[in-house]
Amino acid sequence: MTAFQQKLRALLDAHEALITRKNEPQPDGNGIYSRWKYPVVTAAHTPIFWRYDLNERTNPFLMERQGINATFNAGAMRWKGKYLLMVRVEGDDRKSFFAVAESPNGVDNFRFWDYPVTMPETEDPDTNVYDMRLTHHEDGWIYGLFCTERKDLSRPDDTSAAVAACGIARTKDLVKWERLPDLISNAGQQRNVVLHPEFVDGKYALYTRPQDGFIEVGGGGGIGWGLTDSMERARVDQESIIDGKVYHTIKEVKNGQGPVPIKTPDGWLHLAHGVRNTAAGLRYVLYMFLARLDKPWEVTHAPAGHFLAPRGEERVGDVSNVAFSNGWIVNENNEVFIYYGSSDTRMHVATSTVEQLLDYVKNTPPDGLRSAASVAVRNELIAGNLKILQRIR
Repeated sequence: MTAFQQKLRALLDAHEALITRKNEPQPDGNGIYSRWKYPVVTAAHTPIFWRYDLNERTNPFLMERQGINATFNAGAMRWKGKYLLMVRVEGDDRKSFFAVAESPNGVDNFRFWDYPVTMPETEDPDTNVYDMRLTHHEDGWIYGLFCTERKDLSRPDDTSAAVAACGIARTKDLVKWERLPDLISNAGQQRNVVLHPEFVDGKYALYTRPQDGFIEVGGGGGIGWGLTDSMERARVDQESIIDGKVYHTIKEVKNGQGPVPIKTPDGWLHLAHGVRNTAAGLRYVLYMFLARLDKPWEVTHAPAGHFLAPRGEERVGDVSNVAFSNGWIVNENNEVFIYYGSSDTRMHVATSTVEQLLDYVKNTPPDGLRSAASVAVRNELIAGNLKILQRIR
């Protein structure tokens, strides 16, 4: 065996060991969900043959020719008995693309399909695409809604100026995709758009996130709601904010819909991200709320504070202090697999059940929006608990 072959064998063996590493739930759960010990997908999970030229003649030093920087912000769905993640893969060249990673159990053994998604372009080619939400709609199609980013031509001398829009594609098999025109709306820019899985009054319903700039939300923002007659030429003329920004909360700077909401007997269960500013920069966390079954635009329950925030090593990465989710899966046992990216670098999973999440959303106190109100509701909890402890003792 040549030195090249020995090095290649070592690479393949290390990759296989990483893929097949058994994951385990962390013991310090909060009763709402269990975090799992290891990230489920990292840059190192991507296939060796995506990154290296394996031809000894053209790559005698077995150099990594096309590096992968990060794997994060994955859409998710149950498909043919498997747990699938539509991963945002970012190359060393900063270009993101979509790729499917598949697991038999949802917590480990995620393997990428041989090829990334070949996403068709529109007449106005995307510079970058990312953060796909997958919706298996009742019309029979699987839709992928994602952010498409292009240069802001109104600011030609600013090489960081960008315009974000909602790209739309659909598929039947997650391999061959039909690209549809981007969403048209009255907002300056659109990110974090999600397709509701059912028709509403005979129309397609969209959770939007209108904002004035690529990064800056401006005076508006929040999770919006709008209807369109068709996804083939999607257009939302009226957007109403169903969950807005609020001063001195986890979502005072901006917020956006995460994955497609889960339908439960008690309403539509939502996972979203909220952003606030700190002395160290923006902090992204996840939060939840519940909306009516018959009127999905009406929020009925909204617990105070974050549902999940980055902790420990999750706080370190390309964009630090970020937890972001655009994918979760409910299996046949009503177990919920919550997939979240940390610091724009890697993917994690936390698991719960529909019953637990409904209990959390319905019975966690809402935000009183004042320190005094927070103390009052906490004192009520403390008083009740002290009585219980006195009886136990």
